Amino acid sequence: MSSQTIQFLQTCTSDEEIDIMKLVDCVIIDAVRAGASDIHIEPWESSIAVRVRLSGVLNELVHLPSDLLPKVVGRLKIMSNLIGHETNLPQEGRANTFEEAGNVVLRISTFPTIRGEKVVIRIFDPKGRSFDLDTLGMEEDSLVTFKSMLLRPTGLILLTGPTGSGKTTAIYAALHHLIDRAGPSISVATVEDPVEFNLPLIAQSQCNPAREYTYPVALRSLMRQDPQVIMIGEIRDAETANIAVQAGLTGHLVLSTIHASSTAGVFARLINMGIEPFLLSSSIVGVLGVRLIRKNCPVCSEPYSPEESLMRLIPAEMLDTAQFRKGMGCAACNHTGFSGRGTVTEMLTVSESLREAILERTPTRRLQEIAQADGLLTLWQKGLRRVVHGETTLEEVMRVIGMEGF
Repeated sequence: MSSQTIQFLQTCTSDEEIDIMKLVDCVIIDAVRAGASDIHIEPWESSIAVRVRLSGVLNELVHLPSDLLPKVVGRLKIMSNLIGHETNLPQEGRANTFEEAGNVVLRISTFPTIRGEKVVIRIFDPKGRSFDLDTLGMEEDSLVTFKSMLLRPTGLILLTGPTGSGKTTAIYAALHHLIDRAGPSISVATVEDPVEFNLPLIAQSQCNPAREYTYPVALRSLMRQDPQVIMIGEIRDAETANIAVQAGLTGHLVLSTIHASSTAGVFARLINMGIEPFLLSSSIVGVLGVRLIRKNCPVCSEPYSPEESLMRLIPAEMLDTAQFRKGMGCAACNHTGFSGRGTVTEMLTVSESLREAILERTPTRRLQEIAQADGLLTLWQKGLRRVVHGETTLEEVMRVIGMEGF
């Protein structure tokens, strides 16, 4: 990785000569040019580790002298209008950047540790984000089913996956799809924490817990705003879940995200929040599981043989036509072997048989089996498709997806 930060530090003969503003700018420029989603600045035992997250994986950028930590954190706090002298409590803020850094927006979060404050910077690049459903790389079967769900006038559609799996991009793309189809004839509103991108023709509201403006407070008010489509950033608690379910039953199309172990596990998660099974079976029309996997670098990928223990996991019928490939690492991919990421999805449709099982509080494992009998292709199966077509490695699928649904 070509690093302006390292080049800048090499011109400084001592710590006292380091221009902190210039140093912070160089780190941001390096991260943006590398296509990073996050910057981690963390005090370690003998240095400040600066790492960037590339395609979901942390990579070391540079190590700085420990005594620079207060200055670096102080500069970032000034940029994001945080309280400079407050070092014992977490803080969050936003900062705009400059032309050399692509004018990206930064979400800056500080966190107190025993060695000093850790800072994580999330990078938002409005120019680099596509909210077109057709260009997200979803499999054709999932895309067709998802679009058909968006045609419904009512119901609850949930997206699930870990942090950084592409849920926000997918849900924003769904809203864009609705606006493109209906234009100004449809009323769309969101409640988010925080609002990550400004969307045209959509009323977006940002929660502010410090002012007691929470998801439930916002949603109760929003229900009096005559919305047809409601997007809830995340279902985190029982009250928000109950409002979302009720809205889906009373003439609204509701989209939201929720953290669960699997698509089928969403129902158990909501039941544990106190939502009655009969409400879930009536309101939820589908659950989309989303993951992002790194794709092989097209410049340096070559045929390879996965480990024998992993090969046993691949069905025999797939092995006959499999084309295993792996990036060897080159300048084009920063010697990672990967270039860009692709979407792997699991589209669970709530069928009549699944509704009956939900009503009976059937365990998650059995719900998964019923969904697969109804035609569900799991994340594992979708990931294997990409492996045998040479798009990614078996090790990458195991890292991101594991054997969910195997």
